[in-house]
Amino acid sequence: MQTGPLKGMKPSVLMEQYKPQFTKSEHKIYTYLTANEPHVIYLSLTELCEASGVAEATVLRFFRKLKFKGFQDFKYSYAQELAADATVPEHGTYLDKIRNNMVRAVEDSAGLVDENELQRTIEVIKQKSNIVIFGVGSSGIAGLDMQSRLIRIGRQATAVIDPHFQVMLASSLNENSVVIAISISGGTKDIVDSVKIAKEKGATIIVLTNYLKSPLSQYADHILLGSAKENPLDSGSLVSKIAQLFLIDVLCTGLAVKDVEKAEEIQTEISANISTKLY
Repeated sequence: MQTGPLKGMKPSVLMEQYKPQFTKSEHKIYTYLTANEPHVIYLSLTELCEASGVAEATVLRFFRKLKFKGFQDFKYSYAQELAADATVPEHGTYLDKIRNNMVRAVEDSAGLVDENELQRTIEVIKQKSNIVIFGVGSSGIAGLDMQSRLIRIGRQATAVIDPHFQVMLASSLNENSVVIAISISGGTKDIVDSVKIAKEKGATIIVLTNYLKSPLSQYADHILLGSAKENPLDSGSLVSKIAQLFLIDVLCTGLAVKDVEKAEEIQTEISANISTKLY
């Protein structure tokens, strides 16, 4: 029974995607749900309204905004998620917790991928002669990795992680350009400003983010979603970066598959040339 807008999306992930556009009352519902996960599935609609301090009509609008038919529909999906998560040990060493978080980030991100949108995105990148990658901070590191991956399969790409250079380059783009903007929150002002300029110049915009609705997403022609949640006090975490690198790997592998012979030829030549730099 999948009623969410994206195949395989868990209710907790879905709430995170829509969080930026919640109203003040909807934030009350969200806060209560996330703070009382095991208890929520046993509540009636009236009990949830009383517990969260929000009117019934508002609660119903909240779940319909998330593309559920109502509270019962949400509870069904939420119970399935909690049951699956219960198989993960709650206690353990930090090694166990980091491993579980990374595995979950990849699995959840894979569940969010819309294969039709993925293929359209790959086709756009394949057709454009000028590939530009924007990212700042930890997302800039992911952008540099994507540049390396693309070059290794024979696609020339430029990763720009300095906000001033992003604006300069964005100003010179045209309809033959594609900008791949990487931002976990989709709300990094530097990225949004640069992408806005690139969009005005006619460039196609591809966004890799964890939020379906964000300031950055409004300029996107194509969006690929990651799922790793990030605490404001823990920005730049490796778990979030793993979700980004997963999407980057999927894109680059998809491009390589489109022209296997060329990709293998370039990879072989690069490997041969790099080998001369090793003892």
